[in-house]
Amino acid sequence: MTAMTALPPLAAATATAPAAGAASLVQSVDWLAITPVVLPAAVALVVLVADLFVPERRKPLLGWLSVAGLAAATATLIPLRAGDRATFCLTTDPGACSYTADHFALVIQFLVLAGALVTALLSVTAVRDARMPAGEYWFLLLSSAAGAALLPASRDLATLIVALEVASLPAFALVGMRRGDRLSSEAALKFFLSSVTATAVSLMGVSFVYAATGSLHLTQVADRLEDVPGQLDTLAMAGVALTLVGFAFKTAAVPFHFWVPDTYVGAPLPIAGYLSVIGKAVGFTGLILVTVIAFPAYSDVWGPALAVLAALTMTLGNAAAVRQSPDRPNSAVRLLAWSSVGQAGYLLVPIAAAAYSGRDQIGSTVAYALMYGAVNLGAFSVAALVARTKPQNRISDYRGLYAQRPAAALALAFFLLCLAGLPPGLIGLFAKVTVFRAAVDAGLGWLAVVMAVNVVIALYYYLRWTALLFRAPEAPAEGARTKAPWPVSIAIAVTAVVSVVLSGAPQLVLRFASGSLFPL
Repeated sequence: MTAMTALPPLAAATATAPAAGAASLVQSVDWLAITPVVLPAAVALVVLVADLFVPERRKPLLGWLSVAGLAAATATLIPLRAGDRATFCLTTDPGACSYTADHFALVIQFLVLAGALVTALLSVTAVRDARMPAGEYWFLLLSSAAGAALLPASRDLATLIVALEVASLPAFALVGMRRGDRLSSEAALKFFLSSVTATAVSLMGVSFVYAATGSLHLTQVADRLEDVPGQLDTLAMAGVALTLVGFAFKTAAVPFHFWVPDTYVGAPLPIAGYLSVIGKAVGFTGLILVTVIAFPAYSDVWGPALAVLAALTMTLGNAAAVRQSPDRPNSAVRLLAWSSVGQAGYLLVPIAAAAYSGRDQIGSTVAYALMYGAVNLGAFSVAALVARTKPQNRISDYRGLYAQRPAAALALAFFLLCLAGLPPGLIGLFAKVTVFRAAVDAGLGWLAVVMAVNVVIALYYYLRWTALLFRAPEAPAEGARTKAPWPVSIAIAVTAVVSVVLSGAPQLVLRFASGSLFPL
């Protein structure tokens, strides 16, 4: 790791020479550590400029350039796998760094960049068919991915908030990218207003925490919150609570979930899948960083709050999913939206448990997030394929899919069984068991019972949809079957293969649930 011993990040940009008889005043930047963030951002700028000169008929090249950029960014994680790099550290405290490429950051960056890559594959065809502006679309997607990749490596509250907004602001425009579509515009507006409100509350919380501690670096905040003067205790407590709001919004935790169904329905399908996985990864990563690293001294505040949020989120999400009518337009996307809310409740459980039994519990959230990311993006990939011939995307449109597209039907059935936690989707079963065990080990027996009840409730709508895939269609298909675009086919195949491999070798992700991802 490059030594970081001289200046704070802002000062490093202007320093040019060492002082006589003193340590170097020039702070080196570990470019390899920040490459997974810089590369998507650089490709985004290249795409935006190239869009001015590329003729209309060659606009698809911008999409493939974006796919290549995301693939390259994902590959740059390989030389970082040791998880021992940091940069932009304080002069007075080399252990307080703004960017840390530890194992936790690398795992989440892999989830983000790989998920963005699958989204890009789905988008290649969607951008062309919907006649969306290619340059703007790919610039926004890459910019959002860069912000999402920055967040897990952020180790100060200012960088966390900036990364959260860099990931979110392009997403607002992506949701409303279908010009002239009322649902798309309404979804973007609802998403924007609710997100801005949540961010404003979080910024107020950060300001309170800074006023109480005098620092924004997570490790220093944690140390100073251990010994807050009595007159500042209420201020610090309020800051902790308010800071969590913005990240809870991103996770779609109740009561910050109301934007999810309409936003997913109004957004282009690849972006709905992106929000369901990468958007949640951003939210849960932020929650983990601020609670486990920055605010352990106030675990008695955020622990019970997150436990209650987990119970409410999984219950309301699953109850709303059960009520979805198969014949309602966009019911398939709306069901996946409510399902993602329910899944968010499960993801919150180990974070809440960390307040009672230590930071090792958050490994269960990471393992569950990896499983959820693969299978949920796979389900949205199949939905994007079906929507090409049945744009209403009702659940009833999937009846007899096996007779028309056997491979897609089998893949979707496997994804749904993984989400339900039923064999042969063993990775879903094992991931739920690790989350359940985290609750039990933390002494949250009541939360484990709530989770068990919700898992049973979720079986109803997952199995109902799965069974529909293999029923005889109500009417024979008319005309020749359209050929699936090969980028969409690749997205389905990749997510299916990953899900099958994880079910056959669940230890590939479940090992994260058995130990701390943060250096002690």
